[in-house]
Parts: sequence; C-alpha cells; structure tokens
Amino acid sequence: MANNIFKVQGMHCASCASVITKKISKIPGVFNVSVNYGNEKARIDFDPKQATPALFNDVVKELGYTLTSENMSSEKMEDAHDHMGKENYLEELESKVAFIFPVSIVIFIAMMWDIAARTFAWIPNLPIPMELFNLISMIVATLAVFWVGQPYLAGVLRFVKYGTANMDTLIGIGTLTAYLYSTVITLLPQVRILIQAPEYTYFDVAIVVIGFVTLGKYLEVRSKKKTGDAIEKLLHLQAKNALVVRDGKEVEIAITEVVHDDVIIVKPGARIPVDGIIVEGSSFLDESMITGEPMPIEKHAGDAVVAGTLNTSGAFTFKATKVGKETLLSQIIAMVDEAQGSKAPIEALADKISSVFVPVVLVIAVLSLVVWLTIGASYLGFSQALSLGILSFVSILVIACPCALGLATPTAIIVGVGKGAQAGILIKDASTLEKLHKVNTVIVDKTGTITKGKPTLVDIKNDSGRSDDEFISLLASLEKSSEHPIAHAVVQYAERKNISMQEVAEFSIVEGKGLRGKIGGTEYFVGNVKFINELSVSFDESSIEKYTSQGKTPLIIATKEKVLGFATVSDELKEASKEAIANLHKLGIKVIMLTGDDERTAKYIASLVGIDEVVAHVLPQDKLAKVKELQERGHIVAMAGDGVNDAPALAQADVGIAMGTGTDVAIESAGITLLGGDISKIAKAISLSKMTMLGIKQNLFWAFFYNAIGIPLAAGVFYPVFGWLLNPIFAGLAMAGSSVSVVSNSLRIKAKKL
Repeated sequence: MANNIFKVQGMHCASCASVITKKISKIPGVFNVSVNYGNEKARIDFDPKQATPALFNDVVKELGYTLTSENMSSEKMEDAHDHMGKENYLEELESKVAFIFPVSIVIFIAMMWDIAARTFAWIPNLPIPMELFNLISMIVATLAVFWVGQPYLAGVLRFVKYGTANMDTLIGIGTLTAYLYSTVITLLPQVRILIQAPEYTYFDVAIVVIGFVTLGKYLEVRSKKKTGDAIEKLLHLQAKNALVVRDGKEVEIAITEVVHDDVIIVKPGARIPVDGIIVEGSSFLDESMITGEPMPIEKHAGDAVVAGTLNTSGAFTFKATKVGKETLLSQIIAMVDEAQGSKAPIEALADKISSVFVPVVLVIAVLSLVVWLTIGASYLGFSQALSLGILSFVSILVIACPCALGLATPTAIIVGVGKGAQAGILIKDASTLEKLHKVNTVIVDKTGTITKGKPTLVDIKNDSGRSDDEFISLLASLEKSSEHPIAHAVVQYAERKNISMQEVAEFSIVEGKGLRGKIGGTEYFVGNVKFINELSVSFDESSIEKYTSQGKTPLIIATKEKVLGFATVSDELKEASKEAIANLHKLGIKVIMLTGDDERTAKYIASLVGIDEVVAHVLPQDKLAKVKELQERGHIVAMAGDGVNDAPALAQADVGIAMGTGTDVAIESAGITLLGGDISKIAKAISLSKMTMLGIKQNLFWAFFYNAIGIPLAAGVFYPVFGWLLNPIFAGLAMAGSSVSVVSNSLRIKAKKL
C-alpha cells in the first residue's frame, strides 16, 4: 500500500476539501483519503497497482483543483514553485481587492442613501438619476461578476457539469442571480412590466457582496500564511551550504552533497549544516530550536551537534553522522508538517456538517424563494414578494458559506503544533494534541526524566589533610584507568575543574569491590565499604549512612594505614524537575513515578521534587501493567519516559511523551517528544493542548453561531413578526467577518505564554 502526501491547489473552503475527499474515495484501490483545508494538503492511502497520483489529479482537475505529489523531505516542502503560486494568488487577490473594495464602499454608501431617502422624507434623493445610476452600476457589476467573481462563476459551472457544490457555488449562484435579474430589468423594461417586478435592481448587491467576500478571502489567505509560519521558520534554520575538507582542501558544497563521515568546518556565526560529532575545537552553540532555551551551550570534542543550531563564538570541526532526511531538523520539519496536516477527532463533526452543508443550503435557498413567491405573494402582492424572495435567496447563499466552519479546527491545530515546535515540544498528530488536554495523571520514569540519567560526583568528604583539589586528583587519577560509569563521573568532575591527574603504577581492579594502584610510591585503595573493611582499616560506617539512604554511591579512598575520605556519586536531579512537578500540580494533575531503582532511593528522589506516588523495582512490563490499571480506574494517563525501555507503556498510555535528548529522539511509540529531555515541558505541552482546544471550541461556536442566526434571518423567518430581513450585502460582510474572526482567534494562541 502506498501512502502519499499531495499539495492541493484551488481549495477555497471546507466544502472543497469534502468534494475532493468524496471524488477520490470513489476511485478503485483507494483505502483512505484525508484532505485538510487548513494546510492545503491531502493524504491518500492507495494500492499503486490499481490507482496512481496521475489518476487522482485527472479526477480533481475537472473540478478545478490540482494535486502535486509531495515528498516529505524538507527540500520538497520548500518547493519554490508552490511558494510562488501562493504569492501570485495573494497578489491577484490584492489587485482585485484594490479595485472592488473602494467601489463597494461607494456603492454601499449610495445604496444606504437611497434606502434612507425612501424611508425619511427629509433626506434628499441621490443627486444622479436612477436610470444613470443603474447603468453605471451595471457596468461595474459586470466587472465585479465576470472578473473579480470569476472563481465563483467557475464554481457554478462545475456544479452544472459535475453536480459538485462548494462555497464558490453558493456565492456564484447568488450574485449571478442578482446580476442577471437586474440586467433583464434594466435592458428589457417590458419584461419587468410583464412579470410585475419592482423597479429595484440588485447590481449593488452583486458588487458589494463580491467586494466583501473577496476582501474576506484576501484577509483569510494572508492570515492563513501566518498560521503556518512555524514550518517557514524551521526551514529558514537550514544551512544552504557546508564547508567540508575534501582531499586536504576546504571546499564549500551544498548540504545535499554532504555524506556520512565528511569532516565539516564551522566558523563563528555559521549554522550547523548536518548532525555530527565534534572532533576538534570548542564553542558555544545556540540550541534554542531544539531545547527552547535561549542560553548558548558549551560544546567540546566528542559532543554532538545538530543541524540548524547556531555557532555563536569559536570555530570547530565535526564529523557528519546524519545527513539529509536523517537529521533531527528534517525529522522535526516532517513531524510538524504531518501533525499540522492531521485531523483531531473534534474535526470530524465539522467535516460531517460541511459535507452536507452546501446541498442543504441550496435546497433552503430555493425553498425560501418558492415560499416568498407563493405564500408571501398572497399577503404582500407578487411584486414585493418577488423582491423579498430574491433578497432572501441571495442572502441565504451568501451567509451560509461554511468557510469559518472549515477553518475552525485546522487553523488552531496548525498554530498550536507550530508553537509547540518552537518551544521544543514535538506533537505527532492532532489527535494527541486533543487527548492531552484531558490528562489527569502523569507517569514519569526516574532515570533520564526526573534525574539527568548519568552518574555525577555530588559530595566530597575530605579527611586527608590535603586540599580538596589534591584529594580529587588522587581519586580521579586512580579511577581514570577504570571503565566503570561511576569512575567516569569522577574523572569528568576533575576535568571540569581543570584538576591535573597523576601517573598510576601497579593498577588493578578488585572485582565487585573497587581498585588499587600506586601514586608516588604510596599504595591507595578505592572502593565500597566491604572492600575497605577487608583492609582492616578503622572506618566509621555511620558517616556514610546519610548518603547511602539518599541513594548515593560512596567511593572511599584509603591507604593501608587510614581512610582519607570519600566522594559520593549519584544520578543528579534535573534543575527543572521540582518546578515542573509543581506546575503539573497547578494544572490539577497527579504525578506518579515508576522506576526500576530501589524503593529507598526512589522515595528520596520523589520527596525532593514533590511526586505524589512512587512505585519502585518495576520492569518495563510492570510499567505497562500500571498504566493499564490506572486507565481501568478511569484515569486519563500521560506516560513520560525515554522512549526505549518504556516503549510498551508509552504506547499503552493515552498520551506517550518521549524525553528526547540531543539527536536521540524517540518518536515511534510516543505521541509527543520533548526535545532536550526537559521535564518542565510536560506542563507546557498540557497547557498548549488546553489553549488549542479552547481556541477550537471558540472557533466552532462562532462558526455555528453565524450560520445558526444568519440563515433563518436571511430566509425571512423573522419577517412576519419583526419585519427583519437580512440584506445580502450584510450577509457577505458577516460571512467574511466569520472567516477572518476564526483565523484571528487561532492566531491569538501564538501570543499566549506557555
């Protein structure tokens, strides 16, 4: 089965997406179609033996749309032709608005003047004869309908030929009806007399409706560009070229030509072109695109660097380990783009309504006209009933356009996912984003989530009579030859403090206990309590009980005569852990820590950061069982872990959160990846979900509200009692306003603080 992403050109509203979905779904060999109006993309799952992208394009081309197959790589997403197409469309709309909107305002003022003059005797009539005004209006309306309104006429033509209707169809039928009726009345007055039609023409309606709707479309397209600028910003992070060493010479090449193991030179102020490992030099790198943190991070030989990050100071060389689509930045771009194009469950409601909305509106508009011409005529007379019937017919078609409904969910999702990406929160799909706001229990792993995940020297107890630096020099010199992770922690501490190390003679490991070696002719022993006791050296074990009760591992150093002191090593707490747990509590979320560590250590760590419940000595399958148990008790569970040994639990949880660190981003079994492994982003991710869902609900409310109030008003339901009838001009204004208000409300999510 093939799975393709396509760019869709020519969509103007949610019903366009519905039309494309229906047509492609009917093609043999197509299993699933998801068309997103928000980011103008279609995802199609199909059997390549039965269907092809060329066939899909042929089917939708006759409906006025174009599908362009899209590779999910960043190079394809930055396709210049597609970008130019959007810019050209925006420029075309801008030129049309520059003509039609000022004209619409003048016509609108003249129309209001004429209405006021008919209503109030003290207001003078228009200073030009009505015949001349109608003639001028007809000329302007002809330009409005057949030039500015060309997309709407194309919608009418598609409806006649293929029976597919969208927003363009509604606007086209409404304005064309007003234009043709008015043209006949103006050019053939005998017809008006024959059918007892009123003298009024509706050129002004056609002009102003097209003016307002086109302005709304222009503002909507311009606003929609802003909703997707997270991808644009990520694309701008990509370096275009790389300075590589080839055959002993520095050569500048395009990043597409970089291969594995290339040695790349990075100068101050340059962006890292691909992922790799520093081999020489050091610098400070701005990794805010990964971590969301503004402070540059110091990097040395052996440290990983990531494509798109910025070198702020020194120069260095690194070896390329990941290129092209393998790089973290390419993964982020692909993931954000896919998430922005995915659909949240709440969107299914809007999609279902949009799919039946246009045909239903057409029926309501025709029924409304028929009722006015039959029942209305018996009370008001044919002439007035015809006038009001045409007004209702056009108004219903104009105000009922489901643009706002189609934009309500995708625009909020696009903004929410983009905002998350910029903060180092990668969201796999819209469904995950929706589920996250309901979470009431968060399960966290200890190692790598609450703690840093690697041993660190944290305490020094020096009884040697020497300075602390000399004490650490002894200890680190002895540990340097050991491969144990705890030994690495001691050596790294000494290196960070620039403490020099000494030559060690006769070094040996004592399995399971410690090590021994000679420095300057003196034999030293480093190890655990059992090892030191075997030396028959006096040692007060109670002096280290406080540390061991906290889960710290002591390294005791001694000679044959006495104990010189000890250092403790432990998996250090992440700086953000305590505040992160407090922020989750503020959101009303219970936090449970599951760990394979011993209970004493786990409870001590939990007490430091304020975790509610601890379950220790657990294996990966036990974590899975705990998640299931909580779900059975009615909890909505988010599980945060490193995404590897926690994979079963991450997959089972309602929302899996992978603590991605550096380039090791575990995104397969998790719905959310927190770049940099920052636990404080869990609360931010939940807050983002709540913001986005609130935005979606507000958008859907306003979209439904406009139509729920507007359609009955336009149909004349309130006319018999209150004399209220919606003029098509105000219907067009309301329709444009609804779309712009929905997009603007989605953009508000950007400004909110996580």
